[in-house]
Amino acid sequence: MPASDSASMQRSATSFEAEQIALGEARSTSQLSERGSAQNSIGISFRQVEKRFGSLVALRNISLEVQPGEFIALLGANGAGKTTLLRMAAQLVKPTRGSIALVGDGSDSSDARKFIGFVGHSTLLYDELSASENLELFAKLYCLGDVDARVSKALAACGLSSRAGSLVREFSRGMRQRLAIARALLHDPQLLLLDEPAAGLDRQGIAWLGTRLTELRNGGCTILMSTHARNESLELASRAVVIARGVIARDSGPGGDPASLLAEMRSLLNAEA
Repeated sequence: MPASDSASMQRSATSFEAEQIALGEARSTSQLSERGSAQNSIGISFRQVEKRFGSLVALRNISLEVQPGEFIALLGANGAGKTTLLRMAAQLVKPTRGSIALVGDGSDSSDARKFIGFVGHSTLLYDELSASENLELFAKLYCLGDVDARVSKALAACGLSSRAGSLVREFSRGMRQRLAIARALLHDPQLLLLDEPAAGLDRQGIAWLGTRLTELRNGGCTILMSTHARNESLELASRAVVIARGVIARDSGPGGDPASLLAEMRSLLNAEA
């Protein structure tokens, strides 16, 4: 049996998480409502959310309303709780207490998997599959049509067409990250969750990411992106939220100007680096 066929039958733990998103196997903590005003966009509501890992409290009493179409920069130091919040939003982790709900017109709970795109610290890719095979797999999990054309377009967009047949284990960190972003965007999500998406990207990759984020924001996609406030197209953010020690410490608010808060956090985090 070819290595790629064998690998496709043996899921890694990290890749299984990406399939959970596609298959909607962890939706029990979220329920969808009929709020929201941005057409073809959805938001997400966190209400008194707490997450514990044993005796460690990662998040406490988080209440945050992300409006459809918002682009939120989620700021904070390592260990503040940003990653945990995003993983709960992606329905990969259940809250210990509180509720998380997708909000938007025309949604229903059985279709929650269609709305979410997630890029985490792990690329959630299969190392023993090629770039095109990875995208084909997730296209099928999302029940997408015209798979070949969609995959070809995605690879061209992220600059990996020439490496379509190469195994992911042969890729550099930056190439893996580009492919992970392409995977997350493959099904045209209405809610995009990004955990430090510029990690591993070179200048060209960061420029490509900025262009894609601009297109997504202008198209009404709701974006929640964690960052250390050093790069990652922060000028695109319409709102800034700071998490510190598991709680929301600052919030520029919907409709507010995040520029001063972003500048303040950038200076603070750069000074600590």
